[in-house]
Order: sequence, then structure tokens, then C-alpha cells
Amino acid sequence: IASMAAALAAGAAFWAAGSAVDPIGRAVLLLVAACCCQLRLLCNLLDGMVAIEAGKAAPDGAFWNEFPDRVSDLLILVGAGYGIGEPALGWAAAALAILTAYVRELGRGCGLAPDFSGPMAKPQRMATITVAALLSVLEPLWSGRNEVLWAALWVVAVGAGATVVRRSWRIVTKLRARG
Repeated sequence: IASMAAALAAGAAFWAAGSAVDPIGRAVLLLVAACCCQLRLLCNLLDGMVAIEAGKAAPDGAFWNEFPDRVSDLLILVGAGYGIGEPALGWAAAALAILTAYVRELGRGCGLAPDFSGPMAKPQRMATITVAALLSVLEPLWSGRNEVLWAALWVVAVGAGATVVRRSWRIVTKLRARG
């Protein structure tokens, strides 16, 4: 649940950074967004590790392992899209990010081991958007606004699409090999 709160803060910071007129305020919002993206990952990681190591895995643990990740992807990527004035790009990146998890779970539902392959799995998506937020702090030094985040959302969308295709192909190949 904390990961979703961090993602909400990241998405809101991205969105607010898009309308910030003060360059210092914009930079602070982008730094908050970057930190909250990483906090989202940390919360997710610690929750699973603590549950497993402490032997406190709950019957609903699988739900809480997956659901917050999908909500978090949506909040962060859509927030970034609205922040740069390209909501459709943010929604597309979010939809494709969610689809990567759906395909992974579809494979698991077919009896296969979960496929966490990329090129744009969750860690790569968050690294891309975090680096873009950090570079965007300096963006006024070499260009206008939002070009780095625009490019990062495209990288996430295209990379997530490639991940969906790759995972899907691997599932079909493994299922056909079963005969």
C-alpha cells in the first residue's frame, strides 16, 4: 500500500512539474518524483522480503504483490504524461506496462514459470523514468521543457510493447513445445 502512496506522490509531482513556472519549483517537483519512483520500488521490495524472511506470508500476499505494482505504474506514467502535456502518451505507456505483467501472469496461468524478461520490465521502466526526471532538472540548460520526459515515455511505451511481444512469443513457443 505504501508503494501506491509513493507512486501517487510521484505522479502528482510529475503532473505539477509540468505547470510549474518557477524553474526551482519545477526542479524540486522533478526531484520529488524521482525519489518517489525509487521509494515505490523499495516499498515493494521490502514488503516481499520481510514477508518471506519472517515467515509472515499471508494468503492474500500474491494479490498485494501484484496489484500495487499495476496501480503504481498507472499513477506514475499517466502523471508524467499529463505533466508534459501528452496524456495519451502517458496512458499508452501505462497500458503497455500493465500488459507486460498481464502476459507474465498469463504464462503462469498456463503452467509456465513467470517470465520477468525485458527489455522494459518494472525495474527498467522505473530506471528510465527516474533518470528522465533527474535529467529534466537540467533540461532548461540545453533545450526547452519536457523533451527528456517525452522521450522517456516513448522509450517506456515502445520497450514495454517489445516486452509484451517477447514474453508472448516465449509463452507460445513453450506451450507448443509441450506438444
